[in-house]
Formats: sequence, structure tokens, C-alpha cells
Amino acid sequence: MVRKRRTEPSGSGESSQSAESSGSGGRGGPQHPAERVPAQQQQGGRGWGPATQQPQQGGRGRGYYQGRGGGAQPRGGMAPQQQGGAASEYQGRGGAFPRGGMQPQQHYGGRRGGGSMAGGHGPSAGPSRPPAPELHQAMQAPYQAAQASSSQASSSRQPEMSAAQMTQQFQELSVEGEPTPSQAIQPVVPLASSSKSLRFPLRPGKGSFGDKCVVKANHFFAELPDKDLHQYDVSIKPEVTSRGVNRAVMEQLVRLYRQSYLGGRLPAYDGRKSLYTAGPLPFTSREFQIALIDEDDGSGTERRQRTFNVVIKLAARADLHHLEMFLAGRQADAPQEALQVLDIVLRELPTTRYSPVGRSFYSPHLGRRQPLGEGLESWRGFYQSIRPTQMGLSLNIDMSSTAFIEPLPVIDFVTQLLNRDVQARPLSDADRVKIKKALRGVKVEVTHRGNMRRKYRISGLTSQATRELTFPVDERGTMKSVVQYFQETYGFTIQHTNLPCLQVGNQQRPNYLPMEVCKIVEGQRYSKRLNERQITALLKVTCQRPQERERDIIQTVHHNAYHNDPYAKEFGIKISEKLASVEARVLPAPWLKYHDTGKEKNCLPRIGQWNMMNKKMVNGGRVQNWTCINFARNVQESVARGFCHELAQMCQISGMEFSIEPVLPPSSARPDRVERALKERYHDAMSVLQPQGKELDLLIVILPDNNGSLYGDLKRICETDLGLVSQCCLTKHVFRMSKQYLANVALKINVKVGGRNTVLMDALTRRIPLVSDRPTIIFGADVTHPHPGEDSSPSIAAVVASQDWPEVTKYAGLVSAQAHRQELIQDLFKVWQDPQRGTVTGGMIKELLISFKKATGQKPQRIIFYRDGVSEGQFYQVLLYELDAIRKACASLEPNYQPPVTFVVVQKRHHTRLFANNHRDPYSVDKSGNILPGTVVDSKICHPTEFDFYLCSHAGIQGTSRPAHYHVLWDENKFTADALQTLTNNLCYTYARCTRSVSIVPPAYYAHLAAFRARFYMEPETSDSGSLASAAAAGRGAPAGGPRSTRVPGSASVRPLPALKENVKRVMFYC
Repeated sequence: MVRKRRTEPSGSGESSQSAESSGSGGRGGPQHPAERVPAQQQQGGRGWGPATQQPQQGGRGRGYYQGRGGGAQPRGGMAPQQQGGAASEYQGRGGAFPRGGMQPQQHYGGRRGGGSMAGGHGPSAGPSRPPAPELHQAMQAPYQAAQASSSQASSSRQPEMSAAQMTQQFQELSVEGEPTPSQAIQPVVPLASSSKSLRFPLRPGKGSFGDKCVVKANHFFAELPDKDLHQYDVSIKPEVTSRGVNRAVMEQLVRLYRQSYLGGRLPAYDGRKSLYTAGPLPFTSREFQIALIDEDDGSGTERRQRTFNVVIKLAARADLHHLEMFLAGRQADAPQEALQVLDIVLRELPTTRYSPVGRSFYSPHLGRRQPLGEGLESWRGFYQSIRPTQMGLSLNIDMSSTAFIEPLPVIDFVTQLLNRDVQARPLSDADRVKIKKALRGVKVEVTHRGNMRRKYRISGLTSQATRELTFPVDERGTMKSVVQYFQETYGFTIQHTNLPCLQVGNQQRPNYLPMEVCKIVEGQRYSKRLNERQITALLKVTCQRPQERERDIIQTVHHNAYHNDPYAKEFGIKISEKLASVEARVLPAPWLKYHDTGKEKNCLPRIGQWNMMNKKMVNGGRVQNWTCINFARNVQESVARGFCHELAQMCQISGMEFSIEPVLPPSSARPDRVERALKERYHDAMSVLQPQGKELDLLIVILPDNNGSLYGDLKRICETDLGLVSQCCLTKHVFRMSKQYLANVALKINVKVGGRNTVLMDALTRRIPLVSDRPTIIFGADVTHPHPGEDSSPSIAAVVASQDWPEVTKYAGLVSAQAHRQELIQDLFKVWQDPQRGTVTGGMIKELLISFKKATGQKPQRIIFYRDGVSEGQFYQVLLYELDAIRKACASLEPNYQPPVTFVVVQKRHHTRLFANNHRDPYSVDKSGNILPGTVVDSKICHPTEFDFYLCSHAGIQGTSRPAHYHVLWDENKFTADALQTLTNNLCYTYARCTRSVSIVPPAYYAHLAAFRARFYMEPETSDSGSLASAAAAGRGAPAGGPRSTRVPGSASVRPLPALKENVKRVMFYC
């Protein structure tokens, strides 16, 4: 019924206050290079090469997945059945998986809409729809060759399929389908978003493990109205793009005609094409003439009047019955339309009071404005969203802050932006570019005409200074200078004649306005990328202790006074003013194993943390040959040598085999000659080592504290050119040389050279349910997008996968560039034509499965896939496309090889916060006042029927902890709630870079680091300009398999990333 509209994924752009908020979250993060699969790995079947990688494996001669598999692939991308020949390795070990794999999942009728509140699919249909066939789990997801680009998919309505068609599709996709000539190779195209057949797994019961407790959540119970909701289509002619104008027209219409033609109803309007009422209007269609008069600009001239033709026409009734059924768990799909109506109703009032941004509202009066520097300031506000939960409808309210442009005179803005007196010296080209970028699209008002404050939007800057500008004043082409015109017409003497003018209006007939007569209009959000200092300032503002944040949220709810909101009243929506009290459990920390030669052989973390005192790494790596290069001018050679000696000793004490003396003493180099310096140093070291048949194991690098693009350039050269792992250290740490710092750096070095810092005791004693019983590979995947305002740079996908079993702590990573803002990972599975070898299959999943086999000598018999960074509106698309790619990658290795898959989305960018029930109870909070690490919630505020949970796995440091939200989209391994929650929490203690449990599961975290690192691998002209490097210190990266050119429907080809060197690819170089 209700028209679908794209809603922004939650957290869109605005900084939500938390220690891990805006800056880091909003940043696109780095990107990874793409890697090539070595030639012998790329050929279909032979790819599971002999297991010769690691000495402990006793080389098994047989190929991983037998059969050459170079031939055509049957429909659905599966490899053809092996004819004759030796039995494949898989059979005979516990039997081959049956064709359907696991038991079919239980489902119930009704189709499921998109994720909550984020662009659902299709109208809510009654019981007349044919029942969808059950989706047997280990078969492929329905594959429709209909191409749907990601932008269309979430909003376009897909044709329904009959049950018979659906069944036929599944048969075509089954593993044993024979190839047909026309379909021998299907390009991997995005699956259509028609997902009627797909059901996300139901909750397998609630968890019971852990210590029970009660927490409060920032969810407020919303009572469902018993009104009859009606939807009307609105057409406003002439059409305008501005929602503001549309709203002004409708406000005027309601003001004039509410009591007469509208039958006393107060409608809610979405600002575009839909109007909603609580009960019917007295007509099914009606036309209105509405006159809008422009606001008074103070000129004294007659104000412009515009007339609009408005047609309101009944479209449908919004049925709340389906919503009640869904909330009660008796219907599988969320009626998006009904939810959307309620959301719009509750947004009506704040939209008129505040500045709406995405799902948030901001105002200079909702808290102190804080300067962020360079002409920006932060405004406080709140996020609001209605969500279906187990307790019924809930209104999620959270505090947030974002950047607005200060309403300054333009000259003052430019002075702040450039951080200097603009009169002192002429503007450089770089200054001009900076001013133009910052001001393009900004609204200004003129100040030189007394009370007349006309508003204009800036389109650019003039290339000449104001004193050189002239323009024609009449038809004869008589020219007049801008300076003369302002003097004669307004009696205004321009002071800053050396500055350029602002160009306003369109490019064809530009108007010139001197900067000094313009002032920036208040209330304009700054949507471009913030610099490091601005991000720090914004985080300072948004970072609130849990108690303060909880107090502010309650104040916001009281201030919003929903009980007096005329729209909420009209529609009969009642909002509770109390935070929801939720049952939770605190999961215990896992025991960690360290080396038996240390004083402490194992360790039980306390409140999410521990340290390395008296412990040795469980598998210390070997660094026999290393050297150091120093790019910091103020670090003398003796200081560098002393630092390296201390670091080498710390690595030894921590359990590594580390030579105290470097191959060559530390050398100094200039940052502007990074490439030359690195290559010279590398060749000098190799000239010593090569004759002895040795390699350089590690490069230690000392960097200036502010090093611009140096960090990124260095990582790119080392990892994609020299094949060298490096450890960078900032000057300030070199001088301080604290033991804690050295111990942390030793942890990073150990995993970069192939060691392990610690392992879960349960992994070694084979006690992890659904991991320890058979070879299991755990994947992490993430896509990072470029910053707002960078229209051309690619998105970067990263996939990491565990390479050890049963320990599951070492992760190899691959990266790949793909089309700008494409969320589906394009390179998971690929098919391409090779002139010599014919059809070749590859991609990131296949390469990682092969390297798991090489490292462990076994094939994964179970896949757990943690996928980061997917908003609810994209769940279906991502699952259909990526699960399909995982299936095809497995089948390309061996016929009928389909290990069961569990696909879990990890979300950090949501607005649910959990607070201790009693902030003063020392047993229920950590040092920062946050809930204890291990707190898990799977009731009340979670999805009415699906398998999701919130887990706060880390101890807070500052601000309010943000729990991670895990939502299971596919589960052939049949996890119980306790098994998946415990596995996820325990894995958070295995993160390699620190002795703390982390906030999201490490494979997802590593994928993010790998993607971040790969941003630096892009060629300089496509990489981000400006401060690349300091942002980098926050994260690191990894690369991927196959020739990496990525073409996405409708996009130009994306330049592939340079390939990672093989020896780098095998270790956790991104840490």
C-alpha cells in the first residue's frame, strides 16, 4: 500500500556520540590492493594444490580438490560432476554431504520485507499470495539473472514468482545440474532483490548461559494506535525538488482547509508524494490552488507570489493488523509501510522545530554550540527511529552531534579556513581550491543593502581578483568594473579588491558578489570530510559518560513531550517516557593459553583486559634478519639504535626468536625520498643476506609524528613492491620508550611475521561447539567507501579468513577495489577467459579456501562468515549475492563440495545503547561506568522473530560503549543462541593487537583494517588528497586473488590495486 521511499541507513553521516563515533565510523576507511592468484592456483580443479606450505603438515601429495575442473561450468556456476577418475578426497571421510546439505530450515508463511525501517520491499500482501517453497539450506540461493544495481534493488518492486517457477529455479541451481552450452559460464551479476522465497533464520530460542542481570536500553515503548490509517497520493505542480517548499505548500493547505475540506483531520506529510491521515478524508480526490508568498527580504519591493496546483488522491489504507501480527511473531515479514507511516507521523513536529539530517534532528538550542575550527561548529541533536521489537513497537532515541557551517561573514570564514590574515599576501592556487571546495553549494545572504537580505547559493569563485572584474551593463556591451558598480549603485567601497568574487546563480549568467558583502546563512550542515583536528573536537563534544548520556536521552524525551504532540495525538500514538528495562546476561571471559615456558601458562582476563607480564606468546615468530630506517630528523642515530635494541629485547622477553643485532645499523633518510631510501636500504641488506640464502624478515621504521602521506607510501612500497613486512613507530614513542608501548609493538610484530600471541584454551582442548568438531574456517568481510565529496574513488572490499584450525587465530587477508559505493563484494567469486587455459575461476573466497587447505592440510567442513558494514535495507541483496558467490567458489574447487554456511551481519552503526540498571553498583559497571564486557541481550529490544542479539564484548574506555549488533541471515550449522553468542564473545579476546577484548568480532575488525590499509595502495592520483597518513595510524590493511579488474554493471572499469607479494599475503601484515 504505502509508497516505498529510500530511507538512509541508520547513522547516515551524523556523528553519534560515543568513543568510537563519527570520525572513525564516518570515514570511508582504507582500501586494499587486489592480488593475483599464482598461476597454478587459478585452474579450476587443480587449485587445491599439494599441502607443502608448512613443515608440520607432512606433504600430502594429492590435489586439494581433484579433477581438473577447467571445463565449462553447469548452470548456477557449479562444477560438473567428476566422471570416473580417483575418488575426490572429500568422499570417504565421513561421507560426502548430501545434496541438500543440512536439514531444511523451518519457515513459516508470509514473505519478509526489507530490514526494519530501511527501504522495505513491495506492498504488504494478504494471504492470497502463493506460499513460498521451503528453501533447503545448503542449496544455492535463488539466482535470478535479472541485473539489479544496488541503487534500484532496494526500492524497485520485483515481479512475484509462482511456487512452481521458484522450485524450477532451485532445481536448475542444484549442484548436479548439467551444463547447457548457452550457460556454460555465467558472469556473476548482482542477484535481483526479489527475495520472496528467502526467510532469515528464526531465533533458535533465547540464550541462558552467563550471569543474569538487568540493563536499561534507550528504547521507549510505543503503543500502537487503533486508528484507520489512510494514504493519499499528493501531486504538486509546478514540481519543485525542495522538500521545504513542498512542506510550506502543504502547511498552507492544512491551515486554510483543515476544518472545511479536510474534515478536521491533521495529516502527516512525507515532504514528497505521500500524505497520511488517521481515518478517511471526506473525498477520494480533490484539487486545491495554493498561493505561497516569498519571505520578506527587506527590500520593500513587492514580494513574489507563486501559485501551486495540489491534487490529493486516495491511494490505500494502511493496515495495522499486519503490524500487530508481525510484532506478536505470527507473521514473518515486517509491514514496512505501516512502520513508515508511524515514523513520518512522529517526525512531523520535530521537522518543523529543528534541522532534520537523515534520521536525526539538530538545533543550536539543544545544547552548546562548539567551534570545530576552519569555520565549522558542532550542533547537538537527537536521533529518532521507530522499530519493531519483541516488546512491541519501540522508539529508539539517542543523542548525536554533527558539523554545521558557522554563520560567519564570508571573509571571516575564509580567514578561519586558511588560518591566516587574507590581506597579508595574495591567495595561492592551493588556497583558491580550498576556498572553492569549502564554499561551493553554501547559501549566503548579502549585507550591503540595509534591511534587504537576499539569499544566494555559491556556485564558484572568479579566477580574477575583484579589482580586475568587469561586466556588460547594457545591450551595447558597455563594460563596468565591479568596484565601480558597487560604489555607484550602493555607495559601498570594496576594501578587499585583491580577493576573488563569489560566483552565485547559474554558470550561464553568473552574478559576482564580493566576499565582504556576504554572510553565511545559519543552519547549513557540513557534509564533506572533516580533518583530524575537527574529528577530535567533534568526538570531544559527543563523548559522554553513560550516566550523562542516559540523563540527556530522558530529558530529550520529556522535552519532545510526545503526549502533547498534535500529530501523535491525532494518530493515537502513545510513547512511554521510561527507558526499557531489559533482561541481560554477562558471559564469562574465556581462559587464554600462553607458552609453557612463561611463569603464567594461561590467563583469565578480568573485566575485558589482561597484560603480558610473566607470559610468553603461545607461538613466538622468528626475526633473524632485520634493519631500521629513520625518517625523523630530530631522532639521532644513537637514539634510534637504543630504541631498536630495547624493542628487540622486548620481543625476546615476550617469547619471540629475535636477533638483538640488526643486519645493518639504523640509517636516516628524508621523507620526500621514501621510495629511493627504502629500495636502497633493502638492496643493501639483501646484498649481505642473499649470498647466505637468507631473507630480510622485518623493517623497523621511525616516522615523524606528523608524516603526511609518508606512512601510506611506505606501506604500499613495502607490501606491494618489496614484499617486506614493516613496523612503524612514531617519534614521540621512540623518545618515551615505555615498556607498555614496546610490549604492544611486540604483539604486532609477532603476528606480522607469522606467530600467534595467544589462543583460546577451549580451542586447544577442542571444546568450542560447531568449530572444534571438524575443520572450520571463519571469514570476516567489510567494504569501505570513500569519504563524502570524493565522487570518483573506488570502494574497497576486504576479506580475511582463519588459516589455522583448531586455534582459529591467524587470518590471511585479501583486498580488492570495486565501483564507487558498491556494497556487494564483487570479487568473492570470478570467472574469466584466459587465452591459454580457457575458462578460469578464482576470487577471494576460493583463494582463501585454498590457502586454508595448504596451511592445515584439511578442507574446511564448515564456514562461518561475519560480514561487517551492511545496513538493514541491504540484508537481502548482500545475502543473495554473497552466499551465491561462496557456494560457487566451493563448487569450483570440487564437485558437490558445499560445506554448511552461517552468515552473520555485524553492525556497529546503530543507535541502541545499554546502561547499567544501577550506576552506583560497583559489580554491574566497569571503571568507565559502562556495562560489563560480555553483556548480551537477545530479548525485548531485539527482532520479534529473527536470530539477532546485542553483545557488548569490550570494556569501556571513555564515553558510552556501543554494543555490536549481530544478525544471523543464514544458518546451515544450526547454532543455538548460546553457542553463537559464546563463540562471538570468546573470539573478541583473540584480537592480536592488544591485551583487551574488542568491540566487534576480530575477523570483521581485521577486514576493516585490511580495507583501510589498501586505500594506501591506490595510485596517488586516485587516493585521498590531504592528510592521508595520520588517519592511517588508526588502521591497517590487506589484498586479494585473481586479476583484479572489477567492472560493475553500468560503471567504468575500476583500476585494480597493485598485488600484494605472496610472503606478505600469508601473514597478518595489516595489524
